[in-house]
This record gives sequence, C-alpha cells and structure tokens, in this order.
Amino acid sequence: MNVRPTFPAPPPPARALRQSMAWIHAWLGLLAGWILFAMFLTGTASYFRPEITQWMQPELRSASVPAEQAAQAAIGHLQATSPDDQQWFIYLPDDRTAVTRVFARAKPNPEKPPARRPELKLDPATGHPLEARDTRGGEHFYRFHFQLQLPHPWGRWLAGVCAMFMLAAIVSGVITHKRIFVDFFTLRWSKGQRSWLDAHNASAVLALPFHAMITYTGLITLVAMYMPWPVKANFDKPDAFTAAAYGAPAEAKASGRAAPLLPVGPMMQSAARAWSGDAPRTVVIRNSGDAASTVTLLRATAGRLNARPDSITFSGATGQELSRSPSPGPAIATAGVMLGLHLGHFASPALRWVYFFLGLTGAAMVGTGLVLWVVKRRKPNAAPFFGLQLVERLNIGAVACLPSGMAAYLLANRLIPADMAGRAELEVKAMFWTWFGLAAVSLLRPARRAWIETLGLATLAFAALPVVNAVTTERGLAASLRTGDWLFAGFDLAMLAIAALCGFAAFKASRRQEPPERAKPVRAPSAASPQPAPARESVDAL
Repeated sequence: MNVRPTFPAPPPPARALRQSMAWIHAWLGLLAGWILFAMFLTGTASYFRPEITQWMQPELRSASVPAEQAAQAAIGHLQATSPDDQQWFIYLPDDRTAVTRVFARAKPNPEKPPARRPELKLDPATGHPLEARDTRGGEHFYRFHFQLQLPHPWGRWLAGVCAMFMLAAIVSGVITHKRIFVDFFTLRWSKGQRSWLDAHNASAVLALPFHAMITYTGLITLVAMYMPWPVKANFDKPDAFTAAAYGAPAEAKASGRAAPLLPVGPMMQSAARAWSGDAPRTVVIRNSGDAASTVTLLRATAGRLNARPDSITFSGATGQELSRSPSPGPAIATAGVMLGLHLGHFASPALRWVYFFLGLTGAAMVGTGLVLWVVKRRKPNAAPFFGLQLVERLNIGAVACLPSGMAAYLLANRLIPADMAGRAELEVKAMFWTWFGLAAVSLLRPARRAWIETLGLATLAFAALPVVNAVTTERGLAASLRTGDWLFAGFDLAMLAIAALCGFAAFKASRRQEPPERAKPVRAPSAASPQPAPARESVDAL
C-alpha cells in the first residue's frame, strides 16, 4: 500500500505577505536602529539650533535693531578692517539669532593661497566685534544628525543608507499591522514583551505621517549626492546646474576704478517690496569699493515653506538692480518645500515644539523597537546567545548612553574655561568620550544594572545643567525668571524635564521583572492539520 506524504498547507497570500514584511521590518530596523536613534535624537534637538547656540554663549544678549541698521553696521566694520577682500558674507540677526555673523573671503592668490578666516560675531547695533566663548553650539547636533562626525561624504552616505532602511521599515511596518487605529490607544504597562510591543506600536502610530515625511524629505534633501547621474548627464560642471536651477548672481570682475559702496538700506527695502514684505536674511557684497561692486540679497526663509531663498543682485556703485533669481519651476519648488518640511524653519514657536515632540516619538519608536528585538528572543532560564548579548549591549550604548553624551557636551560648555584655546573641539570630544566611555564601562556590568546605571547618570547629568548654569553664569533659572529671560529659563526647565524622563526610565528599568515562563499545552502533532497562524504579537515582533 502506497502512502502519499502530506505537507502543511501554505499560508494564505495575505498572511505570507505580512510575515515577509515583518521579517523585513525587524531586520532593517535592527541593522540601522542604533544610528537612526542617534539621528532622531540629535536631529530633534537641532530644531532649537539657534536657541542652543544662544544658551552656549551666555555672554551675548539679544539686541533688536532694524535689519538695515545691522547690515550697515557690519559693512562699516568690514570696510575698516578688510576693505580689499573679494567678498563679504553678512548673516543678519532675526528673532532667534542675537548677533550679526560675518565672513570675509580674500582675493585669490595663486602664489600663496590665503588662510581661511574665522567667522566673526558683531554687535548688530554698532558693528563692533563681540567676545564670546568659542563653541559649535546647536550646529554640532544639526551636523551630526546627517554627517555622523565622519569625513565627507561617508557620513552623509551612511545616514542616507540608514534613512532608506528607515523608509523601508516604515512601509513594511504599516503592511504588517492590521489594527493601526487600535494600536493608537493600546498601551499596557508591566506586561513584559507585550508592553514593549505596545510602546513601539503606539509611538509609531502616534506620529506615523511625521515619521514618513521626515524620513522621505531627509532623503530628498541629499538626493543629488545619492543620485548624481542626471546632473552629470546634462551639465558639464555642478556650478552650471546650480546656475540653471537657482539662477546665478552677477559676478563681474573688479574694474579697477574706485567707487564708493552705496548704503544697502534702500536696496533691502526694494528687495522686501519685491518679496511681498519678506526681509533679506543674508547680504553678499563682492568687490566693495570698486565701480563693478555688487550687492546680492538673499530672502529670509523663516515663515516660508519653501526653504530655497530667492535672491536679487544690485550694483553696489549705482544701486541699480542687475539680476534676480528666476521663479522656480515645479521640480525646484517641490525640492524647496521638501527641504522646508524637513528643516522646519517655517514653523512658529508652537509648531516647532510640535516638531520637537514628534521627533522624540521617532526616537522612542526606534529605541523601543531595538529593546523589543531583544525581549522577544530572550528565553527564560536560558543563557542568551552571543547575538542577543551583542544587540543588548549595543542598545545600552546607543539608547542609554547617548543622552549622557549630549548632556556632557552642554556641561563642558560651562565647565571648560571660556578663554581656553580649542574649547569648541573639547566640547565635542566631551560628548563622544562620555558616550563611548559609558558604553565601554557598561560592558563590565550586568545588562540590567547597566540600563539602570547609565539612565541614572543621564538623569544626574541633565539635572546638573541648570545648577552648573546658575553657578557659572549670571543667567541661572531664578535670575532668568526674574528678568524675563525666557530663552534661558525655558532651556533650564527643558533640561529638568529631560532629567525627569530619564529618571522615570531608570526607575522602570529597576522595577523590570522577567515574566515567568508559562507552561504550554502539548498537542499531538497532526500531519494533516494546517500549521496554526502565528499570534499577532509574534508577527509584529519579528
């Protein structure tokens, strides 16, 4: 008698697709998760980049003056100190920046290339140089979140690959879930793996459109670097593409005939009329004092969704308009809006805080996903395998130790002497020494104790920031509240809130208990019966 072998029935197509998407979601999220967590956290902080820079230079105070006065004061300083330079760049103050920043570029010299000059900070009212501690301020968090402190272009390439993984993880995660609306309201505490799954789902669903938007626009921002072939196929040089896409300001050579530079105030007013009242944000002056000098004004992007600035170029000697950037076509306008959505410069203070909290949900989504990967695979009463141990240690190093590194960067700003040479680089080193040092030390501790201790240190570091600020400056929390210095008061209160959040995480880690192993009923195998469908949580947590 011949017995035909029986095989389990294949899963339905919909379930097979969800299982495949769950596998992609889990592994793409794991491979890029540690870098994505750092990108989300530092990128979220950079939404307050100008405010962080102001906090890290407490010697400077805001001085509100008309933009024309600030521009003319800066020009007066440059005419007195570097009249023979080829080009001046003047970045005017605004509601979020307290000082005028200027940068001068010397004339090219083939025999001896001039040394790169540092950027100067000027008093907007007088044009006098301001003395403040050297720091990278909020710019460090902004640059790190897409360059990862790696040489160009490797950091941007790595960030781009991780963003692609993130986008694929988002799409696969949406396909995997069948109850997205229910996930929004489901958060069960103290249930072990189920709680981590709920936290991961809730943080993902809560801000799903934001996560998809911020990931996609981040990729589009650097798409010309990731996919340079269309530009190379149509333009001989990158400058030719830039000129065709955005318009090139007139850059005539110096004539050799002296002519005074006209006041820029009327030019700025003319540009503002052309831009429906929007003020210029940047002034670029070329060949000052020459009859062929030019003044190029770049439009401010604050309050505008399109982050690509328009420009108008005037003759510095006659005040006549020479050229203006063309109206952007659909592709360039779309790229500008994508960039604007990612940077959030258009946002009002309230919307900027919304961006900030949504960014934190992104970090929470990635962090809980990383922890869930470990919790899902940990077997009660069984020694963890090497891969599980490795992922858990990397989770501690990324999720629990990075906040301490960021706090150390801010603490170093207050503790390193203000006049010390190379202090900006030392602040950055303080962040990475603390981050990687804590991650290395945590290897010597049991995993559960490492979570508690590193999160506890982050709590102490953020809680210490207002105290150290009050001791080392005259702009402590009490003084700021008394004088209405809301930027410094808000910064200190935000640090205390972050400390409370880290303390809550450390407390929850200290209370964590492994769920008891539940006995499972044993069924006699049946070759003819189909395999049972995996539980929903199992599919989600793959």
